[in-house]
Amino acid sequence: MRVELRWPLADLATSATGPISPVSSTPRALVLDTNIVLDLLVFRDPATALLRQLLGGGALRWLATAAMRQELARVLNYPQIAPRVAFYGLTAASVLAAFDAQAHTVATPARIPATCRDADDQLFIDLAAAHSAILLSKDKAVMALRKRLLAYGAQVAGALVAATA
Repeated sequence: MRVELRWPLADLATSATGPISPVSSTPRALVLDTNIVLDLLVFRDPATALLRQLLGGGALRWLATAAMRQELARVLNYPQIAPRVAFYGLTAASVLAAFDAQAHTVATPARIPATCRDADDQLFIDLAAAHSAILLSKDKAVMALRKRLLAYGAQVAGALVAATA
């Protein structure tokens, strides 16, 4: 089951070339798990087009911790990922530079009582809860906490999609 978060495009001021600024002056906090980061920065998955647009337009503020960057660095060197990074004409260093340019590094938050079955994903859960953020993840263990994270003001989805009027 794919869980989608519908984003009202009316929330963006647009130009002929795409979004130029959020209508709201306060961007919404966003946390991306490592697989979504790979989709965004390496594979340029078409499903991340709206995400890319919202980040570029300032409607979303991507939050990450140093541990999330370290995990991405580790994953980029996995034997099944490194050749795919190279296929797209990228290097681990260039992907990490793109991460650094787009993500806002924040302090590691306190652990919340909602515990993820996959301990490796707890850092995403805690950060989303601490900042009442949107958390994008395809991980089933993360999705299982969707309702519990609502109590922290956090929304969990596998993708952002444009809301149709």
